[in-house]
Amino acid sequence: MPKQDVLRLGFVIPGSIDTPTGGYRYDRQVVSGLRAAGHRVDLLTLGDRFPQPDEPTLVSSYRACAGLLPGPVVIDGLALGALPEIGRHLPVHAPLIALVHHPLALESGLEPRLAATLRASERQALTAARHVIVTSPATADILVADYGLSQDRISIALPGVEAARFSVGGDGKTVQLLSVGSVIARKGHDLLVEALAPLAELPWHLTIVGDVSRDSAATESLQAAIRRHGLEARVTLTGALSDEDLASRYYGADLFVLASRYEGYGMVFSEALAHGLPIVATAVGEAASLLPTAAGRLVAPENVAAMTTALRPMIADRAIRLAAAQAARNARLPRWSDCVTVFIDVLRRYQPARAI
Repeated sequence: MPKQDVLRLGFVIPGSIDTPTGGYRYDRQVVSGLRAAGHRVDLLTLGDRFPQPDEPTLVSSYRACAGLLPGPVVIDGLALGALPEIGRHLPVHAPLIALVHHPLALESGLEPRLAATLRASERQALTAARHVIVTSPATADILVADYGLSQDRISIALPGVEAARFSVGGDGKTVQLLSVGSVIARKGHDLLVEALAPLAELPWHLTIVGDVSRDSAATESLQAAIRRHGLEARVTLTGALSDEDLASRYYGADLFVLASRYEGYGMVFSEALAHGLPIVATAVGEAASLLPTAAGRLVAPENVAAMTTALRPMIADRAIRLAAAQAARNARLPRWSDCVTVFIDVLRRYQPARAI
């Protein structure tokens, strides 16, 4: 690649880029995709206390951002939303590109005062951004309607999905249900257990893959629901898994299930479809646009009875599952190369001449 075509940029995240969540997986794919395209990415990792940093973390984060080299700087929203004064600390040669997966104030289970604080902080931080990249049209709409951004300052870079082996399912006797997502209030795993409890007469087993250490209250609530319904032998919490182990769980599943209260996008929907899995989930994020009509069923968030009704035939009738699985295999899904192209197009607009 000619030198004049090589971009140089900073990419700022809180904590480790190897954190096993969808947001960090998105960041990993973008960084690796930019580097594979020959561009220079300086990865800056801040403390792991975001989105509620203590004062030392806040001070050290502002100082680190002030030392960035010439070139646009992408700051992940998990950190950016808690850096309201970022506009005063970034050098003039480092135009800010905000990356927003979903607004911090919309995380489920937040105390109203904290939600208001995060909303005000994120709104202030976004005013310093030269451009904003979001991961879904739904998030773009929220930023325009509720955060005062103009549409022309926003670009949408949908998460991609990698080609995957189609699932072969379980042993044919017990329907293997898979749910993927950190055990936090927003993911609604407790609601899923409540929805499955009335279906105890059907042959199913639920595996929940996701970090159980991020939200102790949500983990305790989920475990309490499992005990209350006597489902200890029918629900497995694996904790976070490696990409390879997660792929094996998809491969051995019969049905993907998710009861999220809210999603900015919902990368696991496309990952489940890439494995040819039928889906029963809540209609949040981009689930409705990703899921072919025949590939599963969507219900309103927090409607436990509707989730039970949707799950029953998908668990009870193998023919229904197989038909939905075939529709899932035919789904048209976005690719990571398209996502990276959006980033390159935006970054090129704000590349200082001396950074090339």
